[in-house]
Amino acid sequence: MSGRERRVVLSGWGRAAPSAASIERPTSPKGLVAILERAARERRRVAARGLGRSYGDAAQCAGGIVVDCTGLDQVLELDLGRRRIRVRAGASLDALLRLLVPKGLFLPVTPGTRHVTVGGAIAADVHGKNHHRDGSFGAHVEELVLVSPTGRHVASRAADPELLTATLGGLGLTGIVEEATFSLVPIATSRLVVDTERARDLEDLLARMAERDDEYRYSVAWLDCLARGRHLGRGVLTRADHAAREALGVGRRDPLAYDPRTRVSVPFPAPARLLNEVSVAAFNEAWYRRAPRVRRGELQSIPRFFHPLDGVGRWNLLYGRSGFTQYQFVVPFGAEEALRRVVERLASARVPSFLAVLKRFGPSGEGHLSFPTPGWTLALDLPLGRPGLAALLDDLDEVVAEAGGRVYLAKDGRLRPDLIASMYPRLESWRTLRRRVDPDGVLATDLARRLGLVP
Repeated sequence: MSGRERRVVLSGWGRAAPSAASIERPTSPKGLVAILERAARERRRVAARGLGRSYGDAAQCAGGIVVDCTGLDQVLELDLGRRRIRVRAGASLDALLRLLVPKGLFLPVTPGTRHVTVGGAIAADVHGKNHHRDGSFGAHVEELVLVSPTGRHVASRAADPELLTATLGGLGLTGIVEEATFSLVPIATSRLVVDTERARDLEDLLARMAERDDEYRYSVAWLDCLARGRHLGRGVLTRADHAAREALGVGRRDPLAYDPRTRVSVPFPAPARLLNEVSVAAFNEAWYRRAPRVRRGELQSIPRFFHPLDGVGRWNLLYGRSGFTQYQFVVPFGAEEALRRVVERLASARVPSFLAVLKRFGPSGEGHLSFPTPGWTLALDLPLGRPGLAALLDDLDEVVAEAGGRVYLAKDGRLRPDLIASMYPRLESWRTLRRRVDPDGVLATDLARRLGLVP
């Protein structure tokens, strides 16, 4: 049944724009249904929340009810032969990896942190370093069970595919995911064979990725967004495949050993002056120079390659008391000049970001509001409180929109609502499907109201 309701102040991982809501933590599907039924009767707004790793306000509901779904975390079925799993949506990717990797299985897609629930991965239609090959998380989802104010719904490619596509990337606004069934990937070891190389500038980096990314399952580049002139957009490109057993050599007792750990934790918010253009420029220079010009065949663990920041507990506190925003956008292939303009603007404005990640997207996400579309995506963590940052990001939004690109809604905390329709052309069809399962608009979040996604 439903847990006891209590009032809390919540924010996203970026620690900006907090809001107060009542929070409930159901531990059974019946409890989840009861919460939504009561909210509909009382005309209260409801939002789902997992592990709180959305950077902005996608899992907040000011004045309403936030449903903490982490109590619904059971593994319901694991079919090793067919390589598929059925789980409650509150299960974390971290817990699933601890279960699956020793059995020779891996998630079809993992984002940059393993501290995400399955429901959150579906609501954001998360992508990973293999998007150019395997698409986003939603591409591997076979069936969902949703709870909305109108009841429980089963959505799959055979049964109600329209609701399935509205839910993938739908930000939890078509219903709260109760359970999900999705496919898995076989692996022979818990290691990856990694190739690393440095690129002298943005053009060199894009050319290297376009020429050979398809030879690897995983590809990602770190970008120096403070470098200017002939070094503009220089970066370090890292690509990998799962290692075969033979790659580990003789003497490896357990090729599927997996033991991710948090090595250190940030105890309190860092001083605001810690992250500035001088300190970040020094870090970027050292990081770039430390990377090898070319290195082939390095063995790395799953945590090191996929989730390096998870080794630092509460790393979001490094951005100080003002918090930070993650700005992520995609522009289509052929719009490389728009990408260059964004990088030039960031470098000229001297906005410090030591975490700038560039990837190539493959196929478009299936969901109406899925972020991925074929092209180049750049994600940056930017400390808030810097004068002129809001105006700069508004200008960058215009560059992205004019190029036919879009901003990632699941990470957003400040986008102007007038740009949504052009960035997401399937918005109206999504709204139509949403009204079918939530005609009274019970499901809502701070993000959805801020952007006008819901009435």
